[in-house]
Amino acid sequence: MALPVAKLGTLLLRTLSKPIASRLKSQAAVHPKFRDFIISIAQMNHRITTRIQRRIYGHATNVEIRPLDEQKAVQAATDLIGEGFIFSVAVAALIFEVQRSARSEARKEEARKQELEELKQREESLAKDLEDLKLKLDELERIAKGRGLSGILNFKGVSGSDGGKAATPA
Repeated sequence: MALPVAKLGTLLLRTLSKPIASRLKSQAAVHPKFRDFIISIAQMNHRITTRIQRRIYGHATNVEIRPLDEQKAVQAATDLIGEGFIFSVAVAALIFEVQRSARSEARKEEARKQELEELKQREESLAKDLEDLKLKLDELERIAKGRGLSGILNFKGVSGSDGGKAATPA
């Protein structure tokens, strides 16, 4: 029961993160200080990705990279923020799922250990009972050998004072 609810919860969280990311994107472009900050992030991201692409394709990397215009930089940064938010929600959901699974496995392992311990205790108890029965059997065999043939044939009815004599009617 808990598994489907948890899975639905993480799916709901991921679905809700997309509109929240859109809202973050729209608000990020409006605030002036934050706008300047995201423009600098977008320009840095543009320079890094352009250098990486130029290296991959074997072009010269020492050329000057033209900066993005302000509108493209804001759009790129807000897209990056939105994708980063969605990615972070997905990572958080994944971490939650892994931890939940690990806790479940730990509980199962603990139950297995407890069951194994109970089986070991039962085995020890049975081994002790078996040893006690062996001792009793050895004792009975010793008593039977001491009494001779009549002791083997009649364990319960023979007493030590009779000496194995049969009673005669008077």
